[in-house]
Amino acid sequence: MFAVTPESVVDEQDHELRDWIVAQAERRGNAVIAIPPDDNGAGYAFTVCAWAMHGVPEAVVVGLPPDFAPVLLDAYVDRAAAGEKFEFGKLYGDFFEGVPVTFEKVARGHYPEFFGSAFLVYPDGEFPAVQIVVPTPQGHWPWQDGAPEGFAAWQPVLTVSGRPESWTPGTDGP
Repeated sequence: MFAVTPESVVDEQDHELRDWIVAQAERRGNAVIAIPPDDNGAGYAFTVCAWAMHGVPEAVVVGLPPDFAPVLLDAYVDRAAAGEKFEFGKLYGDFFEGVPVTFEKVARGHYPEFFGSAFLVYPDGEFPAVQIVVPTPQGHWPWQDGAPEGFAAWQPVLTVSGRPESWTPGTDGP
């Protein structure tokens, strides 16, 4: 007889989620996990299996509307898997019409919160990750003084300092 315990339910749910992630990756080239906003912050979405399937860093985007985040992440994986290299701090204006994006390396301390389900595929947490940062429609970045109040909290930069670290804003980046 099998006893149902909280641990066995979690294990079964984890197994089902891992199976779904792998099936999505095999069918589409990667899986996208979307987390809705809550009282603690903005919603976000991230890739799983981009590293395992294509050798490209996993990616996360924070604060985008739910309809846009998966489109951006899938486009990133498709382009990176085809060999395009994305430089930290460089502007890329061809993901969304009229709105550039840039990239930053994600500090490992943010992995558990922003890539939680990825640990089902990478139990040791050994995978590279980038954040795709998107400005406001008016062109303000989260680290800029002119950004709307609360924007930096809505779209945090996932580095140790909370500011770009792979490049210098205004010098070799936006």
